[in-house]
Amino acid sequence: MQKKTIFPCTIMRGGTSKGVFLMEKDLPADPDLRERIILSVFGSPDIRQIDGLGGADSLTSKLAIIAPAEAPGRDINYTFGAVGIDNPFVDYSANCGNISSAVGPYAIDKGLVRPVEPFTTVRIYNTNTKKMIYSKVPVRKGKVVADGDYEIAGCPGTGARIELSFMDPAGAATGKLLPTGNVVDDVRLDTGERYAVTIVDAGNPTAFVRAEELNLTGDELPAALDPNKAAQAKLEAIRRKVGELMGIAVSPSIPKISFVAPARDYKTVTGKVVAKGGVSLLARVMAMGKMHKVFAITAAIPAAIGAILPDSVVNRAAGGRLPISTETEIVIGHPSGVMDLKVDARFGKDGLRIVSCTIGRTARKILDGRVYVSGKIYDFKR
Repeated sequence: MQKKTIFPCTIMRGGTSKGVFLMEKDLPADPDLRERIILSVFGSPDIRQIDGLGGADSLTSKLAIIAPAEAPGRDINYTFGAVGIDNPFVDYSANCGNISSAVGPYAIDKGLVRPVEPFTTVRIYNTNTKKMIYSKVPVRKGKVVADGDYEIAGCPGTGARIELSFMDPAGAATGKLLPTGNVVDDVRLDTGERYAVTIVDAGNPTAFVRAEELNLTGDELPAALDPNKAAQAKLEAIRRKVGELMGIAVSPSIPKISFVAPARDYKTVTGKVVAKGGVSLLARVMAMGKMHKVFAITAAIPAAIGAILPDSVVNRAAGGRLPISTETEIVIGHPSGVMDLKVDARFGKDGLRIVSCTIGRTARKILDGRVYVSGKIYDFKR
């Protein structure tokens, strides 16, 4: 076997995340060898990822594997991987919404999708969730437009707005919007403690608990929560019990766990004041055991859906009943600012149906080049 040690790669910022993009055709089919190559590309396992492209942060240690799609109605097959930093793993159990926003620009830039002005809609099939994402990318003179005046919280500066629509997002992991069939579940920990939890399987399956039940306020910032080992342990214990209730394997990525609270004035990580009237609710989500510095899109999708589910934990945090329509806007207050989503929901004979969730993002190419890995990865013996 030829010991390939040089791989074409692109580094893209997508929303508030950054990732390494690789073409599937450039990687070996053998899953063990593929994982060793990816870990070497990122410099894992190492807390600093000093010998690779990883950024030593869960928001930058991310992977996108891209291939042209052959199935009708699809342009691109996209697989997301969360790459361990100090542990050697690549987790494919969930998708990343922010990295998803860079897939359309990447596909156009690489000639995988023909550019159409002024917007090119890239039809992306996410293999992790087996769901479609429509990415509306601005194009001028056959090239992706990266510069613009659209601002997203958690990313400095502005860029051209990319509209991401997550189609029919419900049931990505279990096939059901409410995996247990309940709007609220009574989750009991081994300690005997009980928590009212809403579990929504859309985007990525996510459990929502009231901040006050955890003796939290909901406006905590990462610097305050990360040293709080008791709260982190409790959130992790709830997350694992939720996995049992859902009947899915608990991975580092899913199910996600979030705590929510009613809207109030609060300060972001940069000290900016967000007014109570500018958000529907406050929410924080955990990522790899620590508080997400922004808010994961694939957790914002179930949060927005939960906000319109009558009597859910999220709905109550958002102030009760919200109108269900083709364009219900939910604004989430998170550590870096606000995130707004539009939920297209309809009632049918089988109850509530989520047609799509749409959000605006920005993305840009940072680097195109080749990444080198050590030939020692081929010497691995089981």
